[in-house]
Amino acid sequence: MRSLVALLIACCIFLTVAAQTANPEKYKYIFTVAQDGSGDYTKIQEAIDAMRAYPLAPITLYIKNGVYKEKITLPANNTDVTFIGESVENTVITYDDYSGKGIIGTFTSYTARISGNRFTAANITFVNAAGPVGQAVALYVDADQALFKNCRFIGNQDTLFTGGENARQFFFNCYIEGTTDFIFGPATALFSNCTIKAKSDSYITAASTTQGKKSGLVFDHCKILADPGVKKLFLGRPWRAFAQTVFLHCEMAAAIAPAGWHNWSNPENEKTAYYGEYRSRGPGAAASGRVAWARRISDQQAKDFVPEIIFAACNTAMPGETTWYKNLQPAVFKWPAK
Repeated sequence: MRSLVALLIACCIFLTVAAQTANPEKYKYIFTVAQDGSGDYTKIQEAIDAMRAYPLAPITLYIKNGVYKEKITLPANNTDVTFIGESVENTVITYDDYSGKGIIGTFTSYTARISGNRFTAANITFVNAAGPVGQAVALYVDADQALFKNCRFIGNQDTLFTGGENARQFFFNCYIEGTTDFIFGPATALFSNCTIKAKSDSYITAASTTQGKKSGLVFDHCKILADPGVKKLFLGRPWRAFAQTVFLHCEMAAAIAPAGWHNWSNPENEKTAYYGEYRSRGPGAAASGRVAWARRISDQQAKDFVPEIIFAACNTAMPGETTWYKNLQPAVFKWPAK
């Protein structure tokens, strides 16, 4: 009798799962958040919580203009999600946690944490509004195949954490500002046509690339800016020994220190870190003053710093997974017609 009951229960579970798999149309795949009540929800986290885990089709969340004071989390089981803001200037997600605020630490100080793979965002500003009080992350992203287009990331120390040792991330036409180590982490992350603005004499990057990785943080055709009071700005320092950071075809502000790079007061890092530039331009691009252990990337070496090679060389890349970053067509990010 017990065996029969167990068999019936197993059959019911199988039929339920089969029905869910066979009928993806029963689930909601398009959500809208609006503070004025004109959408499905008034808070972003409410919409995330309503999404089906491991969805049977991609999910799109439209976020109408507004300043959303929320600490949001997209968990790892919320895959294939796209956030589209109505406009980058006016669609703002902000919070003010920081390391040392109660039990908050650097990695829990985020305004937004994105862990669901194959995530896409466009036209959104992510802000940590805590001010210059220490580590305060605006975006913590450890999702693989994460794509950000026309987004802004605003904070001070530790603005953007590119997490996930095996994650691949692409930032296109984005704006990032901060003070110290404000782009940091272990991911393979490409920044293309981005504007990077430093607000203090400090360090732009602090990569923690793991040993054996082919690429860490790559900046291609970016513009490096600095506030008027900034006079000594370093391109990066190694948070971990095998840090990798390169700048290619980038415009360098006058505030860039002639040395360019810092060893984090540990000469041993000079033997393992990979720091380099290729065809830098602008008043801060004088290569003659760079530290001797930094790389002057050759024309031949520069050919390896293109998306298809950067992401294919990542140790998690699988056949057929190396073209996801091409998902930049305007239609993907189009605001829905009224």
